[in-house]
Amino acid sequence: MRRPARDRPLLAIAYDDGAVSPGEVGVALADLGDVVFLVPDTAHVAAMRPVLAQLGDVRDLSGDARSDAEAVRELAPDVLVTFSERLIRTTAELARAAELPYHTPDTALLLTDKTRQRAALRAAGVDDVRTASLDSLADWPAALAHVGLPAVVKPVRGAGSRHTHPVHDEEEALRVLSEVFADLPPAPSGEPRLTMEEMLVGRDRLPLGDYASVESLCGPEGVTHLAVSGKLPLVAPFREPGRYWPTQLPDGERRAVLDLVTRALEALGVRHGLTHTEIKLTPEGPRLIEVNGRIGGHVNGMARTACGVDLVHAAVLQALGRPTGLGPLRPDRVHFQHNGLAPVRPCRLVSVDGAAAVRGMAGISGYRSFVRPDERLPGGAMTRELDVLWGVADTHEEMVRVVRDALDTLHYTFDFTDPQGGAHPTGAPTGLRTVAASSCGAWQDVPAPEPACEPARGSARTHSQPAPEGAS
Repeated sequence: MRRPARDRPLLAIAYDDGAVSPGEVGVALADLGDVVFLVPDTAHVAAMRPVLAQLGDVRDLSGDARSDAEAVRELAPDVLVTFSERLIRTTAELARAAELPYHTPDTALLLTDKTRQRAALRAAGVDDVRTASLDSLADWPAALAHVGLPAVVKPVRGAGSRHTHPVHDEEEALRVLSEVFADLPPAPSGEPRLTMEEMLVGRDRLPLGDYASVESLCGPEGVTHLAVSGKLPLVAPFREPGRYWPTQLPDGERRAVLDLVTRALEALGVRHGLTHTEIKLTPEGPRLIEVNGRIGGHVNGMARTACGVDLVHAAVLQALGRPTGLGPLRPDRVHFQHNGLAPVRPCRLVSVDGAAAVRGMAGISGYRSFVRPDERLPGGAMTRELDVLWGVADTHEEMVRVVRDALDTLHYTFDFTDPQGGAHPTGAPTGLRTVAASSCGAWQDVPAPEPACEPARGSARTHSQPAPEGAS
């Protein structure tokens, strides 16, 4: 389609809560063109609208595919991308209407539907993890017969580990499924709500995690794998507390990981943009956890800090048809980030102590809180980040020591008193609890004075051994 002559390119960003903040978009694209945000009607967008309006034009998406496509055709942007998981399918349809490079609608479906993604990977001979779909408890017997136990139950569509649980026996599985189905919204017509997957058990790599992620940039020249990041051990049930770059994988294993990711991207038909692929490191070799059709959370900030490269800028530059000049990135020191995770029980954050001391520690570059004192935290299994600390070390061993010392210094005080005045159904203690960040993560409903973080048992993303103090 013909696009109007402009002094500067018009860069359309389909925006909602996701892996990149409005500020990151503004900084990355200031020299590339004028930004217009295409936004759905969500609570996050409502909260961010004043910020978005300072960075560019803001256009509302109606939710009607035909009218939104027509509006984008009239807008005639030079680029259309998203960094939000929930808008990948919408962006694919809008990009097709505007005749712009992005994931095709078919590829976007595979990238956002875990059941279809597994089927496509299996058909291409890339990976053969056993899976089954569930739309109600009536599907449980067939799923159990096909997948077996232990297994992982998670939404067909979703991010942030929401409603993702390990199940090790039938009683546990039925309890988890009943709770999740009761809380899940209806799925689009013809789409199952949950998928059940064979549990992948990683090899022991403590004090580091047994999985990794790969950031790739796909374009006309093929796939460029930009970064292989390592992870800190997960906390129950499947919540990510941190990452580091570069990974410490041996060259042979690193090549095997990248080969697996290349084959997965080809099988899913990915031809454009950034992808974030998670890999389980098992005794038998790397296995696919999932492929995401957007940049990973916090990855852009780490790339800027570690290598001076802005991946949002690179993605839009490539979408404009300009060379990025990027190849594999490997920092010369170990850069890390750690996120404190909110309790799985509902509570109120009373205070955070030790932040100033953490900021002054050798090896720590910064600390920022995401939650204000007196803010209520809803609980649940979804990854809810309290804060982030980041830094740099000469070795992976030094990184572990620095993170451990920082988390022992940082303390949270929570109030677990039910605002309705009721007792916790399990009899767990209520009232004020002060804990070190090194013990914060998955909270157990037991009357312990300082509940320790419990890593998830052998699972689709984690190991079967407890995490060391400070690495969670």
